[in-house]
Amino acid sequence: MAEDFPTPPADLLATDIREWGRELGFQQIGIAAPGVAEDEARLMRWLDLQRHGEMEYMSRHGRMRARPDELVPGTMRVISARMDYLPPDAAPADDVLGDPQRGYISRYALGRDYHKLLRSRLARLADKISARCAGTRYRAFVDSAPILEKAFARDAGLGWIGKHTNLINRNAGSWFFLGEILTDLPLAVDAPASAHCGTCNACIDVCPTQAIVAPYELDARRCISYLTIELRSSIPIEFRKAMGNRIYGCDDCQLVCPWNKFARIAVEKDFAVRHGLDAPQLIDLFAWTEAEFLTRTEGSAIRRIGHECWLRNIAVALGNAPTSERVVAALHARADDPSELVREHVAWALAQHTSPHANVAVSP
Repeated sequence: MAEDFPTPPADLLATDIREWGRELGFQQIGIAAPGVAEDEARLMRWLDLQRHGEMEYMSRHGRMRARPDELVPGTMRVISARMDYLPPDAAPADDVLGDPQRGYISRYALGRDYHKLLRSRLARLADKISARCAGTRYRAFVDSAPILEKAFARDAGLGWIGKHTNLINRNAGSWFFLGEILTDLPLAVDAPASAHCGTCNACIDVCPTQAIVAPYELDARRCISYLTIELRSSIPIEFRKAMGNRIYGCDDCQLVCPWNKFARIAVEKDFAVRHGLDAPQLIDLFAWTEAEFLTRTEGSAIRRIGHECWLRNIAVALGNAPTSERVVAALHARADDPSELVREHVAWALAQHTSPHANVAVSP
C-alpha cells in the first residue's frame, strides 16, 4: 500500500498530528499498532454466545474488526481520536429519569448527529497528514467500518475499557465520541492506557435490565440502548417495566460511574440540545406525526430509528407513566395505529393502566 514519500521522524510527526487534532476540536489523539488479539478472541466468544442479538452487522465481518489491515490493506497504524459530547445546556439527567411523565434520551443524541461532524474533522486531519507526507494513504471512520474502536483507542492511550464496556479516560470520564484514521504511515505509537475500575461495580449494580452480565461483558439483547435503538421488532415484555421512561438509549452506567466527575462539557456548539429533547413530555412526543418526527429530528441520530420505533418506545414509557386521563387518552389515540408493532406496544401500555396494579397517578 505504501509508496515512497518523504516522512518526518515518526515521533515528530505524531506530535504534529496531536496538535492538528486539538486545533480541529478533538480533545485527544492517540496512535496504536493494528493488533488486538485478545480483544478478537473476546469478540468471537461474544458472537458465539449470540449476545449481539439482531445486530447482524456485528457478525458479518467477524475477525476483520480486530484486523484493520484486512479492512484497509497496508494499514500500519490506527490513529484514534476522541471528542467530548456532554451538552452544556441539558436538563440534569437524574431529574428527567426521576420524572416518569418525561422521556429520557441518551445525552449523546441531544444535539447534531456526531457521525458527519467527526468524519469531517477526521478527513481534515488526514488531509493535513497527507500534505506533510505526500503519497500516504488513509481512510477515516466514525462508526462506519467494522473495527474494534474501543480496543484501539485503549491501545492508543485514550482510556481503558470499563466494566460496562465503555471507554473511560481518567481525566475526562466517558462522555465522548471516538473516530479513527487507518494509515500506512509507520508512526510512533502511544502506550496503552491502564485500567482503573478496581473493585467498583456501580455500573453492574445500576443497570436496569442486568445487561452487564459480568465485569467487562455486555449482553446487548438485554441492554436498553439496544432495545430502543438497534432492535426493530417487538421489545421483549420482560424488559418493558425496567425501561422506565428511557425512549432512546440509556446512560445509567455512565451516570453512576465515579470517573465521570472528571467529565468535560462539550465545546462543540453542534452538540447543544435541539428542540427541547433533553426533558420532553412523553404525551407531546407521542402525538408527533411522521412528518413532525422527520422535521424535529433532522440532523439528529434519533432519526435513524424511524417514526415507528420512536412510537414503540414512547408507548412503553407511557405504559410505565403514572395513570391519568391524559396518558390513557394519548394511548387510545394510537390504539388503531397503522403499524402492528405500535398497536402491540400500545395495547401493552393500556393494560398497565387498567390492571388492578395500575400505576398510581401523581398528577391529573
